[in-house]
Amino acid sequence: MRILLIEDNPQLCASIGQHLAAEGFVVDVVHEGQAGEEMGREPHYAAAILDLGLPGGCSGLEVLARWRRARNPLPVIILTARNSWKERVEGIEAGADDYLGKPFHMPELTSRLRALLRRSRAQTQGLLSVGDLTLDEPRRLARLAGDREVTLSAMEFKLLRCLMLNGNRVISKETLLTHLYDGEADPDISVIETHVMRLRKKIGEGWIRTVRGHGYRLWTPESET
Repeated sequence: MRILLIEDNPQLCASIGQHLAAEGFVVDVVHEGQAGEEMGREPHYAAAILDLGLPGGCSGLEVLARWRRARNPLPVIILTARNSWKERVEGIEAGADDYLGKPFHMPELTSRLRALLRRSRAQTQGLLSVGDLTLDEPRRLARLAGDREVTLSAMEFKLLRCLMLNGNRVISKETLLTHLYDGEADPDISVIETHVMRLRKKIGEGWIRTVRGHGYRLWTPESET
């Protein structure tokens, strides 16, 4: 999944970016509010991590307010100084979905981000689950019927998580490419077909459906009704 990080501290950006990349996320970083607000209008971001204490003429709070005025539903975790309770209150009232005080531990950020993505896709369990298929994100395992566990490669993990978070919605190859690779990579779109083929071999052919001319979707119980 592609995450937008808006934070002016280069060292913190580097730390967050490296940690989330290791957890299977693709991260775009911007250091200034106006540019971040514009990037956040793009539909390919799954969530944003937004520092409220941005310098310049467009604070993090104003970025968030603009998104919500434009009915932009992008899930947002705000970052704020540990003792600044007023900023936390203002952020939540402006439309943030969660907040994290600085300093923080990276595993907590990852845990909150995963939970936010599940909530935004109406997944209430601690693990992503569709029918008999469960994705154990911390262990990067797919669990099938009969508690059979399947180890996934980094790309297979990203692909399956993206499909599961989108439920029965069709996702184009171009969109999947956006969520699997960062801007420095320039893979051919055919690599998506390769990853889908390999993932199907591991979890079963029936889980990933091809919608000819449009992309792929995950089988869900609702799709059979």
